Amino acid sequence: MKTSRTSQTPTPNSSPQGGGEIADLLRTAKRALENKNNPTPALDARLLLQHATGLSREALIADPDREIPAAAARRFHDFLRRRLAGEPVSRILGYREFYGRRFNLAPATLDPRPDTETLIEAALSFMPIDQACRIIDLGTGTGAIGVTLLAERPKASAVMTDISADALASARENATLYGVEGRSSFIEGSWFAGIGGRFDLILSNPPYIPSAILKSLSPEVRDFDPVSALDGGRDGLDPYRKIAAEAPAFLAPQGRVIVEIGEGQALEIEGIFQTQGFRQEGRWKDLAGQTRCLGFAQIGARQKRGWK
Repeated sequence: MKTSRTSQTPTPNSSPQGGGEIADLLRTAKRALENKNNPTPALDARLLLQHATGLSREALIADPDREIPAAAARRFHDFLRRRLAGEPVSRILGYREFYGRRFNLAPATLDPRPDTETLIEAALSFMPIDQACRIIDLGTGTGAIGVTLLAERPKASAVMTDISADALASARENATLYGVEGRSSFIEGSWFAGIGGRFDLILSNPPYIPSAILKSLSPEVRDFDPVSALDGGRDGLDPYRKIAAEAPAFLAPQGRVIVEIGEGQALEIEGIFQTQGFRQEGRWKDLAGQTRCLGFAQIGARQKRGWK
């Protein structure tokens, strides 16, 4: 009978009582990750060892000869095995740092990226800290957008929607973690389904990857982010058509829509909103210099201060 051969995660020498010294564990892990062409082998190794041991970065640096307990070393080797197989560090850790806060992840949620912090900056510029503001976060996932804005603006309130009950549970968990659940509502449904009332800001980081491209995405995205959070339809623009068509019924008189977009999509999305009676009022670039967010107001609405 044939048996399958699986690659073994290299392990450093260890004593019977321990799982190896910090320096040896990091060195071995870094070498294994380098052999997989990992772009950040030292960082990944350190984050995984911190998670496995509960030690801080400072503790790892201060005592590199420290012997790690065997149980912690086994956890570390399991984490390393998963990373070598392509699982993102954030998925292994179970959280992602976003706008200075730690958001718990779930299999049903998109892993929030730093690019989406551009949307946060755009929204905050129209949310005075001393004024009430009602927002919708469409397709909330972890709640990174809605929860962050509520944490930054104590007089704001948010409705967060998602088609996934599991994603909404994650968003609610994160809202509770940062003490904003009392100003949050969670609605399971597609886009505006189940929402009532008028809002100052309608926000979304919708799926914007064309369906045909999904298979060519990097394994870290393709195999670990939910397809429903990636697939934007044939041309990647279906969610924008839906948002542009339905948003007018939910906007306050001076309300605005801000959406995250993919590279090269700005002109087409601006056209979609223009056909629904919107004018484009703002563009925001991410740290790489790509247009990442667009802002829209209904034609006839007075221009607000802060739009760029």
